Order: sequence, then C-alpha cells, then structure tokens
Amino acid sequence: MNAVVFEHVQVRDLPPAWQAKLGDLVNAGFSKVTVRIEEDTMESADAARFADDPLFGMWRDREDMADVDAYIRSIRAPRFGVGSTMPVAPAQNPES
Repeated sequence: MNAVVFEHVQVRDLPPAWQAKLGDLVNAGFSKVTVRIEEDTMESADAARFADDPLFGMWRDREDMADVDAYIRSIRAPRFGVGSTMPVAPAQNPES
C-alpha cells in the first residue's frame, strides 16, 4: 500500500473538516499533527461490479490480443521503423 506522510503539520493548516475531527486534540493543547494519506484500494465488491460490466473485457475474445504486450509492440512497430518494410530516413550527421 502506498502512503504519503506529512509530519509536524499545523492543525490550523488542515482543512476545516479535518480540524473538526481533531477537536479534542486541539483543546488538549496539540498544535501539530502527523498526517498519513493512504491510497484507496478497490474493494472486492467493486471488482465484482466491474467484472459484470459488459464494457469490461470487451476484447477478451480477440485472439490477436491474447498477448497484450506483443500486440501493442506490433501496432507501434511501423511508427518507429522496427520490423517495417517502410524506408527509414538515415540519421543526419551534423558535422557534414
């Protein structure tokens, strides 16, 4: 899990909703806090919801896309002259 941690944050610099949650700490004399913000993780219920969505996996039956990395490389190759029959312009030498 990824998290971002900010230490020694002034309570007065926090959003009002966060300050309200810290009311007792502020009243007790705490003026600085450590803030940890964690990445939201997808719940399994959300994953199941996406799995049932007709758009999710709409290309799953495409045999030419079974190996996604190879498919992407094959459609990008002509753009960069890799494995292409198209002529590629030679590199220009700035000293000539």
